[in-house]
Amino acid sequence: MGWLLSICLCLSCPALLAAHFVIAENDGDPGVVRDPTARLLKKRSSDPQAVFDTEIYSLKVDCKVTSRFARSVITSRAVNRANVSREVFFDVELPKTAFITNFSMVIDGLTYVGVVKEKEVAKKQYQQAVSRGHTAGLVKASGRKMEKFTVSVNIAATKKVTFEMTYEELLKRSQGRYELLIRVKPKQLVQHFEINVDIYEPQGLHFLDAHGTFVTNDLTQLIKKTVTETKGHISFSPTVDQQRSCQLCQTSTIDGDFIINYDVNRDMPAGDIQISNGYFVHYFAPSNLKRVPKNVIFVIDQSTSMRGTRIRQTKEAMLAILNDIHSDDKFNIISFDSGVTKWKPSIIETTAVNMEAAKQYVKSLYARGWTNINDALLEAIGMLNEATEQHKITENSISLIILLSDGDPTEGETNRAKIQSNVKNGIGGRYPLYCLGFGYDLDYSFIEKLALENHGVARRIYEDSDSALQMQGFYDEVASPLLSQIEMKYPENSMDDLTQHFFQQYYNGSEIVVAGRVTGNELDAYNMEVTAKGAKGDIVLKNFGNAQDREKAFEELQYIFGEYTERLWAYLTIQQLLNKRVSGSPEEKANNTARALELSLKYNFVTPLTSMVVTKPEDKPDSTMLADKLTEAESSRPPQDGQAQRGSVMPQSNYHYTSRHSPPVTSVDGDPHFIIPVPKQNDTICFNIDERPGVIFNLVRDPLTGITVNGQTIGDKKVDPNKKLNTYFGKFGIVNEKLGLRLEVTTQIIEITSGKEKMAFTWSDTVSIKQRSFALQINKERNLVVMMGDSVQFVIVLHRVWKDHPFHQDYLGFYTIDSHRLSSKTHGLLGQFYHELSFEVGDIHQGTDPEKPEATMQIKGQELTVTRGWQRDYREDIKHGVQVPCWFVHHNGTGLIDGVHSDYIVSGIFKTK
Repeated sequence: MGWLLSICLCLSCPALLAAHFVIAENDGDPGVVRDPTARLLKKRSSDPQAVFDTEIYSLKVDCKVTSRFARSVITSRAVNRANVSREVFFDVELPKTAFITNFSMVIDGLTYVGVVKEKEVAKKQYQQAVSRGHTAGLVKASGRKMEKFTVSVNIAATKKVTFEMTYEELLKRSQGRYELLIRVKPKQLVQHFEINVDIYEPQGLHFLDAHGTFVTNDLTQLIKKTVTETKGHISFSPTVDQQRSCQLCQTSTIDGDFIINYDVNRDMPAGDIQISNGYFVHYFAPSNLKRVPKNVIFVIDQSTSMRGTRIRQTKEAMLAILNDIHSDDKFNIISFDSGVTKWKPSIIETTAVNMEAAKQYVKSLYARGWTNINDALLEAIGMLNEATEQHKITENSISLIILLSDGDPTEGETNRAKIQSNVKNGIGGRYPLYCLGFGYDLDYSFIEKLALENHGVARRIYEDSDSALQMQGFYDEVASPLLSQIEMKYPENSMDDLTQHFFQQYYNGSEIVVAGRVTGNELDAYNMEVTAKGAKGDIVLKNFGNAQDREKAFEELQYIFGEYTERLWAYLTIQQLLNKRVSGSPEEKANNTARALELSLKYNFVTPLTSMVVTKPEDKPDSTMLADKLTEAESSRPPQDGQAQRGSVMPQSNYHYTSRHSPPVTSVDGDPHFIIPVPKQNDTICFNIDERPGVIFNLVRDPLTGITVNGQTIGDKKVDPNKKLNTYFGKFGIVNEKLGLRLEVTTQIIEITSGKEKMAFTWSDTVSIKQRSFALQINKERNLVVMMGDSVQFVIVLHRVWKDHPFHQDYLGFYTIDSHRLSSKTHGLLGQFYHELSFEVGDIHQGTDPEKPEATMQIKGQELTVTRGWQRDYREDIKHGVQVPCWFVHHNGTGLIDGVHSDYIVSGIFKTK
């Protein structure tokens, strides 16, 4: 038989290189290392010395903050010490809220500057260069708080290059502090490394702190801080020896975030107005106000798409949030899947009894069914409307809805535009809707419009170990409302081009910022007032001041960029116009887009409407790179280490894991746990098999296609005295009689037999084998993918345990990804579940474990007692797995499987009996 075989062998590298380089080479594109923030990345070369030829000898970060508006300049200088040219990359991470305003390269005395253009114009120029083969795409990718900017350039032998980038942002006050975040990861020792931050706050600095996630006790003393009444200076400049991760190491300990937190004094009740160069900015963050009671409805998605980590961490967050609800607040919980469930008929008071009952309700939630967002939100709106009409809530309280979902409506009203219209009409501007969306696969633009059209905000919750903390952190931001219906009023005919100056609510620890243009030729004095509703009724706050005194105060500070008020106004206006594009009518969207684009070009901001075009100084005249800024809705899953980002090309994997809309994946893994999805009911059933080591089970057998899969159990090395004997699958045998093919897989080898031909591989190989009706791929130390034709696909996952583990040993997991071409005669412990299955669950009640409710299941004409629990799917995360919620059938699956588990024991790894 003819095999098409490709084997990728991974050569071991020195630890230093392994820490610095992840190489990707394809279609002639340079393989590069992506090391975030202001560092250089070198092209892979056959000459190992090339790694050390390009050196960063200076890296400086200079930040100036004037009244919360920050301008940061990152300057990196490097030299190519080789006798041949080298391609290097300048790679920096900047906050998502920032706009790039300048980028330049200085090479051999010549300066090359990036130019900001309308995105479509820039794209056309870029595509023209692509058509001539003279280009490389500039990389831009988003993470949680940061986004990446990368540019490359060829440096001639013995030449130097200086990269400089500037970005600007308005620091947002959250929970009583401003944060300036500087990400620094040079990953090499730098001769001159320096961070300098200057802060000027005319209201006076209340406190100023600086710390770094990488700063050890030895480095803490290097953070120098000087504070006067209105100015602060922070510097951090470690020597090369102080940067070393150990005494003789060549690696750097500088790897993480350098963070400055501060707040200002507030002695003016209506806030502080600052005027400079014909523009003003008004900061409003009143203190010493009484907290306003709130009425909050939590709307929680418990559909199947929330299963695993999402629903578990949602429950964790809700339990923590319930502990923090204030005693004078009122609340309720609505959960939804295909239907909608109200925990209580109406909004209730926060009493000890109610809180404990709410916690028990949250603990009982589990993922099931489809996603009926429309009806759930309308139910919440109706509940608040009814409470208002029946005077169940106090007049001066504040009402809000918090939605926790993955934002993918699949039941009831599924037209997103119709849902948005229903919700907007239902709320009628009375209270805000906050939307927390889970993961990267959610429709962020859908939940963003839901929120913005209803005076709220949308927030992406990143699926990670701290997801619960992200949700709780958001709630903390809105936990203490102080004012509602806030309107900022300024002298008529004296101020123009105002940014947003009416706000639905103000929360403790935040800040309202309004900016505008001074229209009068002379504004000797200004007066303004703020009207709002507080805990005791209507509030009017007034402020008076002398504009000339304010202007003079800024003129005396030479190190502050004097046009900051104008640029701050432009920055804030653009941000708000971009938000209005999401929620406005088509005409409003067009007008807002045009105005935002006009300001972006005028002030040289890289925004979602503009791109920066960088022409590289190389032999090819049209070597062009493009810098884009992504909106949150455009952001996709950030690349992992070793993966390319937007603008670069990576070899495509021969195997892609299925999404939630793909065929169901039946599996057996762990000790051994069988997971059986039931797509018809959007739910999952699971069971265990407990049997002695060495037993061989038939998992799949199709007498028509001739495909058989068997698995043999292994046991622990020895029994933990405090636990039962654990068994796992340690060997699988796969047979395709029609192809004359046998595949034997253990934790050590993969052996393929076809007729008289035999091939053997180990798990340390990376192998791809293809022929007309069979394909196999070994992904080194991770998994094995087996494909029969175009429709039968199995994956075997390798689990490595600690080499000297006293009890456990390596084992395997088996996953059926696609089985739709197998015949209706297919059977086996797994194969019988390739066919349609239905069941009903009733009498759900608390079990012996309060975290795992019990129920009665009607299935195959039998009534079983089942427990709601979790099993782990290890396809995507072989170390931790993804928790899958399921109904657990006890006693080796009795009542679920046909017959009993011993009926499936066979005599050999390739036998059918």
